Amino acid sequence: MNILVINGSPKGKYSITLQTIHYLERCFPNHHFQLLQAAQRIRTFEKDFSSAVGLLSAADVLLFSYPVYTFLAPSQLHRFIELLKDSGLDLRDKYATQLTTSKHFYDVTAHRYIKDNVLDLGMRYVPGLSADMEDLLSEQGRAEATQFFERFLWAVENEVYEQVLPSEASAETYPQTFVPQAAHPQTDKMKASPSLSEKEVVIVSDCCDEASNLQAMIDRFRSLLPCRTRVVNIAQYPLAGGCMGCFRCAVSEKCAYKDGFDVFLREQIQTADAMVYAAHISNHCMGARFKMYDDRNFCNGHRAVTVGTPVAYLLSGAYSREENLRMLIEARAETGGNFLAGVASDEHDTDAQIDRVAKSLLFAMETKHRAPQNFWGVGGTKIFRDLIYQMRGMMRADHKFYKKRGLYDFPQKHFFSSLKMYPIGWLLSNEKIVAHLGNKMNEGMLAPYKKLFDAMDKKKDKN
Repeated sequence: MNILVINGSPKGKYSITLQTIHYLERCFPNHHFQLLQAAQRIRTFEKDFSSAVGLLSAADVLLFSYPVYTFLAPSQLHRFIELLKDSGLDLRDKYATQLTTSKHFYDVTAHRYIKDNVLDLGMRYVPGLSADMEDLLSEQGRAEATQFFERFLWAVENEVYEQVLPSEASAETYPQTFVPQAAHPQTDKMKASPSLSEKEVVIVSDCCDEASNLQAMIDRFRSLLPCRTRVVNIAQYPLAGGCMGCFRCAVSEKCAYKDGFDVFLREQIQTADAMVYAAHISNHCMGARFKMYDDRNFCNGHRAVTVGTPVAYLLSGAYSREENLRMLIEARAETGGNFLAGVASDEHDTDAQIDRVAKSLLFAMETKHRAPQNFWGVGGTKIFRDLIYQMRGMMRADHKFYKKRGLYDFPQKHFFSSLKMYPIGWLLSNEKIVAHLGNKMNEGMLAPYKKLFDAMDKKKDKN
């Protein structure tokens, strides 16, 4: 079988992910593996995609190989997928799968992104392998890689695959033109405290069409806010390229590119009191340009430098049908410590959606509202916490940031909390004692709360 490996790592042959492919080549010598350097040669493919078309057409199956960058695949692979879809190449009924390496920080959203785009092309998708960066160096990791590929070969032979459901394929198209209601400068502009008028909201966009729905949404949103707004168009910023995964910024906090984006990001965007992202939904994400912007944010490493800054989104596209994008947006806010004020799209009732998002954003700015992290935030933070501590010798800037803010909250530091669990565990293991205690255990657990409420009631009585 002719297997085309689409290497989405900007490191090319130096990709850690690619080493698992080389391992599989040796384990399955009866199959022919051919390599397409999608990320490293993206500039070449932008000029002429014909060489990629030849390889894609000749392949029996496609195997996407890439490291997970910022919740998704690297921006260079996003761009390759855009070019592939624009080429009109017919890949229907070819099989496809994927292999990634990461520290399992939102590898699920990356895999879903590839899956959704593969299904768009009418291909037969087989679930892939999400491996740790060092799995191949362990016996268990090698066994899992082998089992993955054996399962893939079995799936192809037995025609076991995932496909687009009929309900998804026949979904209605969302309205194509958004004409915002005229906003009256005196009555429609939202009210806020005088202090809020000095605040600034930055809108990061890649909009290049003044007549587009997205531009109308941005205009409507800006007309409502009683504070300063500023638009940063990343389509016009001279980004030299996507993140190369070189990790030089892990020590210096400076990007290897000399396009000044790291300074621009920190001084022109992250200084705002609130951030709004405005984009077109494209290929189940916000497009390759926005992905390049996201990846280049790695000049801040794994540091949540905008904790407490509220965020919102204005999206042109069928957002309600983008399950993975919705998860990604919410998870990004959770892991970054940002209150998500909402997402407005141009599917329906766009004016009302924009109004609600604007109100929510102003409330968060005025009250400095923050909410505790949910599973997405807590889980992601703990993965980074352990990663940075393990790699603190290299990721010096991250280590300094985590240490200063007390983010190394390892369980063993809660000594007394852990110690008191032993007698409780002993009590619960004795059925006679448990029966004798009745509800006293529950009452004991509620005692601190009772103490809190008693103090509140006493204070209220005094007043």
